[in-house]
Amino acid sequence: MNNLTQRTLSGAVYVAVVVAAILVHPLAFAVIFAVVSTLAVREFHAITGDPRYTRLFGMVLNLLLFGGVGVWQFADRLIATNNVYETSLSQIILFCYALVLLIAFVYELTQYASASPAAHWGHLLEAQAMIALPFATMLIVLAYSRWLLLALFVLLWVNDTGAYCVGSLTAKCKNGNHKMSPHVSPKKSWEGLIGGAAFVLLVAWLLARCGWFDCIDGWQYSLNPQAKYWVALGFGLLATTAGTLGDLMESLLKRSYGIKDSGRFLPGHGGVLDRFDSLLLATPVMAIFLTIVRMFI
Repeated sequence: MNNLTQRTLSGAVYVAVVVAAILVHPLAFAVIFAVVSTLAVREFHAITGDPRYTRLFGMVLNLLLFGGVGVWQFADRLIATNNVYETSLSQIILFCYALVLLIAFVYELTQYASASPAAHWGHLLEAQAMIALPFATMLIVLAYSRWLLLALFVLLWVNDTGAYCVGSLTAKCKNGNHKMSPHVSPKKSWEGLIGGAAFVLLVAWLLARCGWFDCIDGWQYSLNPQAKYWVALGFGLLATTAGTLGDLMESLLKRSYGIKDSGRFLPGHGGVLDRFDSLLLATPVMAIFLTIVRMFI
């Protein structure tokens, strides 16, 4: 099997699994992405060369954070419970998260033989902020609407494809294109960014026409006919900007450690971080954006 065929098949499976996880049921999404986010945290600690105990703490912390946010957002929808029970359970899980984080710090203090205990502790915190938190905030976006989370994935895929196509075309011009950050990601250009954004705005407008932005926080209500288009365009613009920065952030990490791919999770596509790098900044930004939208529209 040649590389192109391998990339095409694995990419199709990846898209199918993501779409199915979002549309089938919140619990299915939570289970799949709890595993995916844990693998991403493990990849990060493998890249930074942290010892096994740091990786273990990182994976446990990720699951606790993911579970705490999931219970906070969905417990009352999945089981017969009340808001008090849901809030209390979420608080207990997040308390365990803080406790494990403290235990990890104390344990690191006891590792006198470690060559760089401060670096390991820093990597642990970095993985939680850079990977675990963004993956957990996917559940917040999903709680607003599964169509909004699916729209985020679709727009990021469109941005990557559009940027690649436009960047490749402008690179063939007489003077080439203008690189965004050649020392971090030599293939990314300003022309590609603009081209990707143009495609994203067009697709966002079409998704708004299809009703993907009519549902916020699970309430089926109609926004002002014009307001939903502005929401969609703002959503698309932020997705493009934050997605590109997230991609550059992961490229910077790999460049710092002299590696090409973060792992071998998806044949022909690299590791988990390689496939979800655009979401590392886009998801928290979208969660904040949707919260603001719900407050004012």
